[in-house]
Amino acid sequence: MVKNDNKTQEEPLEKQLWKTADKLRKNIDAGEYKHIVLGLIFLKYISIAFEGLYDKLQKGEGEYAGSDPEDRDEYKAENVFFVPAVARWSFLQARAKQPEIGKDIDNAMDAIEKENPSLKGVLPKVYARGNLDPTTLGGLIDLVGNIALGDAKARSADILGHVFEYFLGEFALAEGKKGGQFYTPRSVVQLLVEMLEPYNGRVFDPCCGSGGMFVHSEKFVAEHQGKVNDISIYGQESNQTTWRICNMNLAIRSIDSSQVKWNNEGSFLNDVHKDLKADYVIANPPFNDSDWSGDLLRKDGRWKYGTPPSGNANYAWIQHFLYHLSPSGQTGFVLAKGALTSKSSGEGEIRKELVDVRLVDCIVNLPGKLFLNTQIPACLWFLSRNKANGKYRNRTDEILFIDARNLGHLINRRTREFSKEDIQKIAQTYHNWRNPDGNYEDVKGFCNSASIERVRELGYVLTPGRYVGLPDEEDDFDFNERFTSLKAEFEEQLEEEEKLNMQILKNLGKIEVENG
Repeated sequence: MVKNDNKTQEEPLEKQLWKTADKLRKNIDAGEYKHIVLGLIFLKYISIAFEGLYDKLQKGEGEYAGSDPEDRDEYKAENVFFVPAVARWSFLQARAKQPEIGKDIDNAMDAIEKENPSLKGVLPKVYARGNLDPTTLGGLIDLVGNIALGDAKARSADILGHVFEYFLGEFALAEGKKGGQFYTPRSVVQLLVEMLEPYNGRVFDPCCGSGGMFVHSEKFVAEHQGKVNDISIYGQESNQTTWRICNMNLAIRSIDSSQVKWNNEGSFLNDVHKDLKADYVIANPPFNDSDWSGDLLRKDGRWKYGTPPSGNANYAWIQHFLYHLSPSGQTGFVLAKGALTSKSSGEGEIRKELVDVRLVDCIVNLPGKLFLNTQIPACLWFLSRNKANGKYRNRTDEILFIDARNLGHLINRRTREFSKEDIQKIAQTYHNWRNPDGNYEDVKGFCNSASIERVRELGYVLTPGRYVGLPDEEDDFDFNERFTSLKAEFEEQLEEEEKLNMQILKNLGKIEVENG
């Protein structure tokens, strides 16, 4: 149960819930625990949606006159999942303190999948396992059951969507490196979406993880008074567990996931959307992936701008995105920063070709510590199939470079995120440069609109720092102040490591005593 004191009332609901849920975790690994908690949130969501329509059908007023609340077709017609009696939240919550509750929930998940073919193989059946005791499970059911009560009930589906998204991020933080494999940090996704502005058309992510790019694309349209139905989503994911989370994440937002596909071969070997030409491709592919089966694809038709090296998938991903763009399509994606300068195994020649054929629109240099699963420096690429298509200013012979390394703030010692103001600053700079009526100016140390000729002069290196220069205030750079700051940070890290080593030695001592 969530405490109701003044301190917790000051915190957002999602944060209060997370703290309570995390206390109930006990000896369960975060990677396993996320399926337990997210599954319950999903179960609560579809029950709310079902019960809302059930009540209308039962009353039989207006357009629902003569309706049968147990008729599956009534729910299908309104894009609501049918929930059988044994899976309804009210039934499960009434049994929350029973020793068989784990088995009841697994049975509920099975029953929902049988009634709703689109959810087949998606829902977790992990509740009857021995490491999840009934008391803990009952506590979780009470916690989720108390989400969105009272005045918030009418908004409960949206609240559950926010809770689901917040928990995804917190589980990713708890899992560290493993968490980053299924979750792109929210502020990075928001920046990509804000810059691309996917108002309508087909949105594609061929390495979609838990579906954050899709959720935020739809959020963007809704927040800008657009019609959510004006965009359709397509995706592919090679990790089945992650694909299941993605499907729940989309379903809880009533987003059609029918074109989000899974196969364990991945997008390169088994491109399930091979005929798709998307208006927007938004993605965060694995960095510097050496195990992408490049040797099997040396003569693939996607390598229009040069054959990517078999030991690094960066330029294979770029060309895969371009292959799936419509004639006026745009793509924004995350990539390891090394791709901006690399000349090994033909990568420099591919980058030269991309620049010369006028596909590169904008490059953004990112600060460190944004990603959970890697410390590799990263950047954003924005490519456009037609930089003179009339929708925006003709910028055929220009590339915008933005250096955002000094933006963002630490949310803990190892993780940084962008604020809303940071996202607005970067996105607005791009829009001012791209739009016909934009009021763009170069800002020393932050942004520069460079000619293609200038890029050629610099050997087709696309690192923003080469173009934007140093800000004026850095002429007064205080070396002593910076040295003192770094020294303090280093000493703090050493102190933490020493504490950790002492704890390990202490634990070893206990083991020796116990073993005699």
